[in-house]
Amino acid sequence: MPGGLFTAGAIAALFASSLATHNPTVIKDPPPDKIVIEIATVNGSGCPAGTAAVAVSPDNTAFTVTYSDYLAQVGVGSKPTDFRKNCQLNLIVHVPQGFTYAIASADYRGFASLADGANGLEKASYYFQGSPVTTPSSHGFSGPVSDNWQVTDSVDVASLVWAPCGEQRNFNINTELRVNAGSSDPRRTTSFMTMDSTDGDINTVYHLAWKQCPSA
Repeated sequence: MPGGLFTAGAIAALFASSLATHNPTVIKDPPPDKIVIEIATVNGSGCPAGTAAVAVSPDNTAFTVTYSDYLAQVGVGSKPTDFRKNCQLNLIVHVPQGFTYAIASADYRGFASLADGANGLEKASYYFQGSPVTTPSSHGFSGPVSDNWQVTDSVDVASLVWAPCGEQRNFNINTELRVNAGSSDPRRTTSFMTMDSTDGDINTVYHLAWKQCPSA
């Protein structure tokens, strides 16, 4: 049975024919009832207290994490520990009764200023509390560059990791930024990557796929 994920300005087609018949079925439209997402805990050098916020889209197809102090850097003016920053979000997700969800894709945005020879890395992983299944991803960047960056992680429908039906499992998102001097001279240059910006917050958007749970 075909399924789709509606996003603002694009439709990502999801095909569920490879799923076992006992699994709930991917549906085309998100549930009409409200989804509520709360931050249970937020930890990490990239998201000090009060610098990360979560908002849910009105149509229940996505949620957005906004960062205001997520910066990794090396070189002039940097501390030795500044080359790596991370953030772990532990989210409580309340979904309409009879439905479950998975993260189908994620859009990350920020700004990179990398000297010639320097490099950067953005990493992310997603998992449900108590589950050994983790979905990792990573994207590399090479200097010289001074520009906004954007990457998208997309998960094939057969590889989607679904929240267990009828159970409350917190959802964890781990993200990381790394910047390495490489062959650049950190005594003369500064290289950095952010998941925020000087003229406003940068949003990280997580798009949801939905299933109806089997009847009890």
